[in-house]
Amino acid sequence: MSVRAHDGTPFDLNVSVAIVGGGACGLVAALAARDVGRDVMLFERDPAPGGSTAMSSGMIPACGTRLQRDAGIDDDTPERMAADIQARARGEADQDLLDLMCRASGPAIDWLTERHGVDLELVTGPLHPGHGRHRTHAPPSHDGKDLVAGLAAAARQAGVDIVCDARVTGLITDGGDGRRIAGFAVERPGGETESVGCAALILASSGFGGNPDMVRRHIPAVADGAYFGHGGNKGDAILWGAELGAELRHMGAWQGHGAIAVPHGALVSWALMSGGGILVNRDGRRFADEARGSSDLAPAVVAQPGGFAWAVYDAGLHESAMRFPDYRQLNELGAVRKGDDPAGLARACDIPAEDLSSALAETGLHEPYCAIRVTGGLLHTQGGLAVDDRTRVLDRAGRPFVNLFAGGGAACGVSGPAHWGYLSGNGLLSAVTLGRIAGREAARALSAQ
Repeated sequence: MSVRAHDGTPFDLNVSVAIVGGGACGLVAALAARDVGRDVMLFERDPAPGGSTAMSSGMIPACGTRLQRDAGIDDDTPERMAADIQARARGEADQDLLDLMCRASGPAIDWLTERHGVDLELVTGPLHPGHGRHRTHAPPSHDGKDLVAGLAAAARQAGVDIVCDARVTGLITDGGDGRRIAGFAVERPGGETESVGCAALILASSGFGGNPDMVRRHIPAVADGAYFGHGGNKGDAILWGAELGAELRHMGAWQGHGAIAVPHGALVSWALMSGGGILVNRDGRRFADEARGSSDLAPAVVAQPGGFAWAVYDAGLHESAMRFPDYRQLNELGAVRKGDDPAGLARACDIPAEDLSSALAETGLHEPYCAIRVTGGLLHTQGGLAVDDRTRVLDRAGRPFVNLFAGGGAACGVSGPAHWGYLSGNGLLSAVTLGRIAGREAARALSAQ
């Protein structure tokens, strides 16, 4: 049993607000709870904070921010942003949750940059497919590891206790009707176990992409495919919630990526496709509309002969991408093939020149050309615990648990029920907005107890 009733034994440690998970959601929640003046302790299973956020490009969609206004963008509203996300989700995202996130997005970015000094910039250049305005905010490096570093530094500066190498193994209820969390069990290196009591608990421990059994049960279409997400995404928070009687929503939703360099296993930015690049298969034939987006096209790439494709773009896009460390590393490893013309690129990629030339003739790309061999795969799941507008976890009857909150990958997001609903940045949108709400509401709830 991963959930048990408290047997009356004193806890080894007590804290007001406890947070499980040290990615963007957990760190933002910790900052928000500290702003209300509560003592906060964050528990991270890995040696350092990171999680799925550290494997991402660190890009957070938000509307109405100061950074947007400084760039002359003053017409991006929560309604416009919500409409873009709902269009990608084919109208199947939870509208109330979506509206909540979009309203909270701009204030969250301004709060992080202005109050806590997190270094973010507005990402310009080609719009990501589906976004009607430049609204993506990221560290200057466009690297999720730097986003985590900035958030962790701000959290420590604010007085958050971050405990690493601390794997939460189960929840402890108060022994009544099970609707109040009394604490949880933590396993430390060497197998030592501690019990921690808490007045409020925030679950921010990501999705279940790293749990093959859960993937097979909820997303059978990708059960035999490649997983390129964080190995610690075992779905623990979702499993605990289910055992408590929580409602699970959109468990078949997932974020894929249609451009993962093979055999390197590194993500290739979809900005190359947004900027005019195309996907061709090993026969040199273009097989999809790249504007559908990275997640939507992941299965289509895997379905090509040999299970791979070539991401083809021009030297201008190559030079632009060279600003980013991950792309530079791929280039240094020889993943980027080059050709002065279609025939030269065809030789470099060992694909038919005639078909490649025909595909390129239909684009706005210019000689010389570049290409990376890519496949598609699962990055992160998007379904999870149902939450209300205070991010309190809901049971199957729609009633909130007293002191249990969730956000990020542990909670159901706004990508609808399947992979095609994921719009670039949805994961970090959920992490940052729900994380801030969860931290604030968990801290405020203590005053009412």
